[in-house]
Amino acid sequence: MGPTSHDVVAAVRRAIGVQRVGHTGTLDPFASGLLLILVGRATRLAQYLVGLAKRYTGVITLGTTTNSCDRTGEVTQTSDLWKTLTSQDVERVIAGLNGPQRQRPPALSAKKIGGQRAYKLARQGKSPEIPYQQVDIFSFTMTAMRGEQVEFDALVSSGTYIRSLGRDLGEQLGCGAHLAELRRTAVGPFEIRDAVEVDDTLTIDRLRPAREVVAHLPTVPLEGAQRQSVCHGRPITTPEAFSGTVALVDGDELVAVAEADGTQIQPKVVLAG
Repeated sequence: MGPTSHDVVAAVRRAIGVQRVGHTGTLDPFASGLLLILVGRATRLAQYLVGLAKRYTGVITLGTTTNSCDRTGEVTQTSDLWKTLTSQDVERVIAGLNGPQRQRPPALSAKKIGGQRAYKLARQGKSPEIPYQQVDIFSFTMTAMRGEQVEFDALVSSGTYIRSLGRDLGEQLGCGAHLAELRRTAVGPFEIRDAVEVDDTLTIDRLRPAREVVAHLPTVPLEGAQRQSVCHGRPITTPEAFSGTVALVDGDELVAVAEADGTQIQPKVVLAG
């Protein structure tokens, strides 16, 4: 088991000497890969990262189910039926799991049922009725099959449980399955190849600028006295009509994130002083 998301946040605090540190998109301790960390005033931008699609690679083990739907749980059932399956059989079922899905979260998940976490209820011997949720599986493909091990790549909407995806694959194949390995390789436009390790070499100057956090938003350059107005939370107007959430910038600096209604732009999160 690797470090928790909380452990990573603590390590970043120690490395760069800044207390205000947060993360988005918790990773399970057995998983690895990309974790987005926000530092200082940029922690206020977390809300604009919610909902970004996520990409994963991993391994699903056929023939064994667990109560957590991953390798950390207790084995609940085994089957040798996977030995009769071909890679074409698996690929055919995986193809059917692409697209919009009504997904059932794992029983051992952080979903709240009547104000309590589902995993706490399950560990009390209760069987919580967890409602299905709508998710989008943009791309779910098998990259290799080695015995009972199915290697995959998946691009999914925020809130999708890859553990549930592995469970559903096993159920539809008739042999059961669980998630054995998981690595997050991208969150929206952020990719693991551009990430930095959290170790003794991490310094604050290696952090990415706040503007990159909202690079997916339309950009509105500030002119003249507009920066001062924005820093005081006052609305501005521009010759071009904007609608929705926008990033207000001064050169390369992210000054604020705002909401535009087509006639004026109202700052919502101001970063610059």
